Amino acid sequence: MKFGSSGIRGIANQAVTSELALRIGRAVGTDRGSVVVGHDTRRAAEMIEYAAISGLLSVGCRVTRVGMVATPTLAYAARDYDCGIMVTASHNPPEYIGVKLFNPDGMAFDSKQQKTIERLIGDAGEGGIELASWDRMHPVRTDENAVSNHISRILASVKIKKRMRVVVDCGCGAASLTTPYLLRAMGCDVVTLNSQPDGFFPGRKPEPKSETLTALQSAVLSTNADLGIAHDGDADRMVAVDDQGGVVSNDKLLAFFGMHEAQKKMVIPVDTSMLIDAVLPDIEIIRTRVGNVFIAEEMKRTGADFGGEPSGTWIFPRVSYCPEGIYAAARLVELLSRGDARFSDHLSPMPEYEIKRGSIPYRGDIDDRRIEEEMRALPSSDISTIDGIRLGFDDAWALVRPSGTEPLIRITVEGATRDVVEKLYHEIHKIVKGAIDESSDLSSR
Repeated sequence: MKFGSSGIRGIANQAVTSELALRIGRAVGTDRGSVVVGHDTRRAAEMIEYAAISGLLSVGCRVTRVGMVATPTLAYAARDYDCGIMVTASHNPPEYIGVKLFNPDGMAFDSKQQKTIERLIGDAGEGGIELASWDRMHPVRTDENAVSNHISRILASVKIKKRMRVVVDCGCGAASLTTPYLLRAMGCDVVTLNSQPDGFFPGRKPEPKSETLTALQSAVLSTNADLGIAHDGDADRMVAVDDQGGVVSNDKLLAFFGMHEAQKKMVIPVDTSMLIDAVLPDIEIIRTRVGNVFIAEEMKRTGADFGGEPSGTWIFPRVSYCPEGIYAAARLVELLSRGDARFSDHLSPMPEYEIKRGSIPYRGDIDDRRIEEEMRALPSSDISTIDGIRLGFDDAWALVRPSGTEPLIRITVEGATRDVVEKLYHEIHKIVKGAIDESSDLSSR
C-alpha cells in the first residue's frame, strides 16, 4: 500500500483492512517511540484505529488516544509526541477509510518519511519487524483534552471586532465537536447544520461543494447571516458561503486569505486559478504538486508565509503545517469582523475567469504516455510536468493529472471566456477518455 497525495486511503475492508492497519501501526511504532491516535466519525474508523493501536503496542510504542477529533485537532495534539496518526478518509464517500500521519509540527509525513513507512509496512507484512517482549508493552493512555486544547490555542490568536452571525455546516463530521463551540467562544451568533457526528453522513456528502451546500446557502439567507462555513468529514477543509448566499470560489477565498497572510511568498498547487497572480502581483507565487504535504514541504523549504489549495485547504505556518479548516473558519470570521464591508463586498472587485473542473473514473492501468503525447500536440505556449501535464495558452491553461486519493483522472481548464474553456475542455476530455477506453479494451482482451 502506497501513500496518495493525502495519506493512505481506500474502501474499508477492501483496500484498507484491519490487517493493513496493524502493519501500519507496527511500521510507525518501529520508527517512533510515542504516538497520539485519533479518528473521525466514519463507521470503519474505530476498527482501523484499534488495529493500528495493536500494531503500535506490539512493537513497544507508547500510545495515547484522543478519541473522535478533527484532523487539525489531532495534528495540534501531535506536538507532544513523536508522531500523530489520524484515522479518516477526509472528503471521500462514507465507505472509504484511511490513515494520515503527522509530525510534531503538524505537517503530514513528507515524501521521504512516506517511503520509509511504505518499506516498513512491507516488512511488517512479511514478518520482518521485531516484536516487543511482554515487559516492553505499555498501557494505552486516554487524553480527553485534545479538543479543548485546540480551541484554546485558536482563541489565543484570534479576536473579532464585532459580533458576527455565522451558519456552520459540519457535514456530520468531526468538526461538529469543535467549530460551533469555537465560534461561540469568540462571541459569534452561531447557527448549526449537520452538526451531529454520524458516519453515514445523512445531511450531505462529506465533500463540501456547491451542489452539496444548498441547505447552507438557504440558511445563510433565511437567518440574515454574515457568512456560512462548511467542513469536510475531518475538517482539514473549509469552504465558505457569502452574505448573499453564494458559495465562494475557493480560488477567490485563497486570494482573500493571501491578501492578509502572504507578506512575500505563497505556495499553491498547479491547479490553482490565474486569479491569484492577478490579485497578488507583488507576492512571489510558487506552484507545486497537488496535495497538502507538497504544499507544506515547499512552504518549509522556501519560508513562505501562507499556502493553500482550491480544494479548500489552508495552511497557516504560524499555527501549524497541517491544513487547518477550523482555524481558517475562525480567521475568516476575524478578518470579516474588522470593518463594515460585507463578505461579498470583499470578493466582488476580484477579476472573474471561467474555470471548469471535472474528472473521469478509470479502472486498472492507463496509457498516460498517450495522454501526454496528444496534449503536447496541442498549440500551447508552455508545458509543465510538475504534477500531471499542464499546458499554458495565450488566453487559458489546462491541467490533466491523476487524483492522489481516488481512481480518477482530473481535468482543469481556465480561460478568459466560457467559449474558450468549453472548447478546450471538450478537446482534452476527448483525449483522456480515449486513452482510458483504449486501456480498458486492452485489459479486457
